Amino acid sequence: MGKLSSLRGRFLLAILLWVALGIGAIWYSSVRLFTAHVEAQYHEELEVHVRELGGLTELDTAGRPQMTRPLSDPRYGVPLSGFYWQVTRPGFGEIKSPSMTRGGLDYDIAHSSDILHRVQDGPTGHAIAYGFTRAAPAGTPLHFVIATDERHLHRIITSFTRELTVWLSLLAAALLASGLAIITFGFRPLRRLAAAVDGLRQGRATRIEGVYPDEVQGLVSDLNAYTARNVEIVERGRVQAAALAHSLRTPLAVVTDEAERLLETGQTLPAAETFLAESARMQRQIDYHLARARSGGSRIGVAAAAQPGRVLPPLLAAMRRCHPDKRFTVDPSPGDSPPLAIDPDDLSEILSNLLDNAGKWARGAVEVRLSLDGSPARITVIDDGPGVEPALREAVFEIGRRADNAVGGSGLGLAIARDLARDYGWDVRLVDLPDGRFGAELVIGRNPA
Repeated sequence: MGKLSSLRGRFLLAILLWVALGIGAIWYSSVRLFTAHVEAQYHEELEVHVRELGGLTELDTAGRPQMTRPLSDPRYGVPLSGFYWQVTRPGFGEIKSPSMTRGGLDYDIAHSSDILHRVQDGPTGHAIAYGFTRAAPAGTPLHFVIATDERHLHRIITSFTRELTVWLSLLAAALLASGLAIITFGFRPLRRLAAAVDGLRQGRATRIEGVYPDEVQGLVSDLNAYTARNVEIVERGRVQAAALAHSLRTPLAVVTDEAERLLETGQTLPAAETFLAESARMQRQIDYHLARARSGGSRIGVAAAAQPGRVLPPLLAAMRRCHPDKRFTVDPSPGDSPPLAIDPDDLSEILSNLLDNAGKWARGAVEVRLSLDGSPARITVIDDGPGVEPALREAVFEIGRRADNAVGGSGLGLAIARDLARDYGWDVRLVDLPDGRFGAELVIGRNPA
């Protein structure tokens, strides 16, 4: 089904079937026509020779048959050539062609004045025999038989069939090659278009460039319009998300401050605690959904290209200021690392959450380990902290869920990081490393289970 699922495979199959049927029909009809022609020629030749044989035969004074001269075809004079004649007059003897050095012909075929023919055994195999009778002046009639081995007829037909098969096979190969060339040339614009679309998806280009045939140009124009519109929608969504964040965070901050003031003065303590808890829950939900709204990626959208070498340095500088007692390193140095098919802001959001989470739990060091040449590629954020128990490693990706409340945080970082990664068909997971340390691993190019 793999071949039939593509237009190229279907066209190739159609050409193969058409060539096979056409060449097969030509081969069959040519062999049939040639065989009929050769057989007709042989039968006509034998009939002519048997008439000639009758015209050259006379009776001597004793009534025995004799030839006035040899037949015009010299093959009847070559021993065991496969071309034979025989004249028989029962009771008066018989004469044979010089070629018949052994055996004889059955003259039963010659039992009528009309020329008859059949296949019979000859001196050197099956032979096509023609014969007729002619009355003698007195006594028994003369029986004239002439024969040619079937092998001569079969040899000519076999030789023609062999040569015809070779030439038609070459013609079939030429037709298939030309069909393949036509399909390859005809589908070249589609392959260029597929490569251009892949470039859009991987973030190597922002639009489809180049000139395409009229049948494809309309699709290219629509794709470019769709891409431009998609970028515009993403940018508008980010602006609206930022505006929403600005408009909501200030009122929430006022509400939170008021709840904290009530809590500190001891006034309406239960209400203040509820007020504060609900405000914190609202803030978590807003932060989470705003982070998702700002995401520029999707499984089918057009992604920009992010260079880890450009994204990581400012993140590490920020982390060193937020966690001054922790040491942040990268191995190996990102340098000119290959681009990743992800929006730079989204990659920054994912890595900042993983780095901040590691900085909170690390005892003294956080390492970013890059492995971008494998399949799948990986970015692993490793800390020397206590790690997370295996039973909780999926639970900590839930919104607001933390492994330990002793360390501050909203419980959103890992959830946001995984959801953003999965928007691109990637994944984030917590893993134990071979050296005994613990880390959060961004798996690039792997669909989540």
